[in-house]
Amino acid sequence: MRITRRTMIAGAALAPFLTRSRTANAQNWPSGIIKIIVPFPPGGTVDPIARLAQTGMQQRLGATIVIENKSGGSGSAGTASVAKSAPDGNTWLFVFDTHAVNPFLQNLPFDTVRDLDPVVLIGTAPNVLATHPSRPYKTLADVIDAAKAKPDTLTYASVGSGSVGHLTMVQLTKRAGIKMVHVPYRGGGPAMNDAIAGHVDFIIGSAALVMPQVSAGTIRPLLQTGKTRIPTLPMVPNAIDSGFADFESYAWWGVFAPAGTPKPINERFGNALIETLREPGISKQISENLQVTMLLGGPEDERKFLKAQMDLWGPIVQENNIKGE
Repeated sequence: MRITRRTMIAGAALAPFLTRSRTANAQNWPSGIIKIIVPFPPGGTVDPIARLAQTGMQQRLGATIVIENKSGGSGSAGTASVAKSAPDGNTWLFVFDTHAVNPFLQNLPFDTVRDLDPVVLIGTAPNVLATHPSRPYKTLADVIDAAKAKPDTLTYASVGSGSVGHLTMVQLTKRAGIKMVHVPYRGGGPAMNDAIAGHVDFIIGSAALVMPQVSAGTIRPLLQTGKTRIPTLPMVPNAIDSGFADFESYAWWGVFAPAGTPKPINERFGNALIETLREPGISKQISENLQVTMLLGGPEDERKFLKAQMDLWGPIVQENNIKGE
């Protein structure tokens, strides 16, 4: 289209009306059912955090909130549906650590940075390597010795190919000089079910995923990957204790909105979520039962954190030629 002086004047005249329209939409929000997309199956860790927040957020926002599980592609399928949604405040996305890795694993139908606006960085947790109680392994050294004796026979489950748990094991086995077999699942729930049943030798997952089963005695922890040991696993060494200097990895949880969602709506939703997660009962469940270190950072905190995670894990995916689902 040829741009003329007339079209420029018309565009300039229209701009204030568009701005007022967005402001009016923000003031009238919420005006319908709000959907929270969890891009993983029920179980795991993302789903329970969303459901813990559901009731309190409904009360604070005065709206009905529906949680939809749209799994597939290590979280990318549900994320794609949000990225393509209207930026009207009616659709939100709760993500896991795979969000920062998927751009390097898959040909995504959206841009992770440009098509989604950060809202809240919920928190982080170290990863934990655990085994079935029937297995003979008591320490990481036991695992390394067994893997060296029989390369490519020991199996470990993760929540998906290219998940931070998977990449953690890629780095750990590489530094230990061993080879193990990765068994990816479509989320933490299915992975944990098979670990409990003894169908795999190990599971690598966030402390949030692993700790409830450790407490129940259905799996035995061998290693954690935080800089310091978490209080609930004081006797379980971290990777640094085990001779792997500077080795750290963390699962994380966050919330995003379709790009272009009005800032006042993002702020109101984010504030309602933060207030809800700070409720003593909910905070205790997330910090003690799920072992999540609550950060509750705002959009800029989440933007910086996402970039740092992409900068960290992207090269590892590329160097090891890791493919997504």
